[in-house]
Amino acid sequence: MSLCVAGFRMRSLRKTVLLAILVSVVLVFALLHSWPTRAYSTVDVWQRLGPPGERLLEEKLPEPDHQLSSIPFHVRDGVASLLARNGCVCEGESGGVNLPFAQLLFPRVSAHPLHTAFDASELEEMKKRRAKEYKSFQSRSKTPADALIIAEANSPLQYPTQGLEVRPMKTILIPGLALHDVPRDHYSLNITATLGVLNVAAEVEEVKINGDGEMHMTLSSTLLPNLNRQLQFVTYTNTLFHPSTADTVQFESEGHQAVFSIKIRHGVTPKLYNTGSKEEYNVSALVTIATKTFLRYEKLQNLIDSIRRYYPTITIVIADDSENPKAISGPYIEHYIMPFGKGWFAGRNLAVSQVTTKYVLWVDDDFIFTANTRLEKLVDVLEKTTLDLVGGAVREATGYTATYRQTISIELGEEDGDCLHMRRGFHHVIEGFPNCVVTDGVINFFLARTDKVQQVGFDPRLARVAHLEFFIDGLGSLHVGSCDDVIINHATKIKLPWTSQSESDKTYAKFRYPPASSDATRTKNGLLFFKNRFQCLTHN
Repeated sequence: MSLCVAGFRMRSLRKTVLLAILVSVVLVFALLHSWPTRAYSTVDVWQRLGPPGERLLEEKLPEPDHQLSSIPFHVRDGVASLLARNGCVCEGESGGVNLPFAQLLFPRVSAHPLHTAFDASELEEMKKRRAKEYKSFQSRSKTPADALIIAEANSPLQYPTQGLEVRPMKTILIPGLALHDVPRDHYSLNITATLGVLNVAAEVEEVKINGDGEMHMTLSSTLLPNLNRQLQFVTYTNTLFHPSTADTVQFESEGHQAVFSIKIRHGVTPKLYNTGSKEEYNVSALVTIATKTFLRYEKLQNLIDSIRRYYPTITIVIADDSENPKAISGPYIEHYIMPFGKGWFAGRNLAVSQVTTKYVLWVDDDFIFTANTRLEKLVDVLEKTTLDLVGGAVREATGYTATYRQTISIELGEEDGDCLHMRRGFHHVIEGFPNCVVTDGVINFFLARTDKVQQVGFDPRLARVAHLEFFIDGLGSLHVGSCDDVIINHATKIKLPWTSQSESDKTYAKFRYPPASSDATRTKNGLLFFKNRFQCLTHN
């Protein structure tokens, strides 16, 4: 009998060992497959002042020149295929092998049509409203300075093509105006503005001026040097107030025409932070830690205790939307109570709105600081580069460390909207910081410039399931990086089978993990569809 038992135990042990080996092999293959295989370049993002298909190709060319249209050309597909197309298609990758760990080993791109967030009865009305809002958005966000202007070759006109700016209702000299023409008996120039008037700050002999103080001014002379001297004193005064727009100025002479823009806008008001006179980084003066909690007070306390071990005087801001909030007190702690279940992004907004330091560190309430959570490194990256936000890495209880780096791009579509594409990975390695890269989205552990986070904001309609939506809203304004050598631990989520789940845990799980068909998912897709004007989301 004992021999049978021993044999049974031996077979069970062998099965366990074989299973463990099999799982290990699968995980190794998954790691190797997910490891970046393409070579990434290293780019310089340090804070320095710099010096002052065939049909598709034809569509991108300027207006056709009839003298050149008969000349044949050969399309270089490798380059032409990189040009943006006037439309996008919502499609993912089909096929593949349906095996365990298949998505982990061989991740396929999936596509999600976002119009499914609305019923068929309301979709057309939603499209009309979105189109109306989009048209209004374009009228607010685009100015004449966005228009493409090409200076014709061999034009005798000299004029500024970029960089000319005036404050609203103020006056500037227009630099660089000149005429380089063949000798003739008489020279004449016309200058026309639309949002201001033209004048001269001084008069030059032998030059006739008509229309000074008006939107259209004519300068003429028999002497070209005198005319060019007079052009050095031409002024522009903005007379139609707008805090941020541009005037398109026409400059012409004897059949030659040029157009240039004068940006009209207030200067950017600086927002500076007094961080003291010490040469080394005073993290407590530079950084505020912000978090959002919901029911998990035990985990929150563990987070606070771990922070105090390494940063005893750093301020911690807590947004709390628990139903029966508990008091959280202590030095350098600010606890803000919200309405019950107000939501994840609403809590982020509240917490970040109370930050007064230069940087804000976002952490989840179930994270744990360790000796590897070196905020000084993240501060150093932001202080020395043009990055606005830099993420770290999160180590799970299993030992796996994640950075969740995502690249985000938008493919222009037509009336149905644009396509949003998200992929795992990054763009470049950062020069001087070999463990850091430039990307578009990072994990829920990041240090950021407070004013930039406040500028982008968190949409409070995203209550329990959201994260990358912040980076989608910030695309184009947030310069994002990620460093894998600054690590924070994640409290274990493993529940032993024989342990019971508390009522608090059940309530938390109900809010935190809604089913895919829930209102939370519909809300998220609906916002991507309407607010961001996307028709499709693809990701891997």
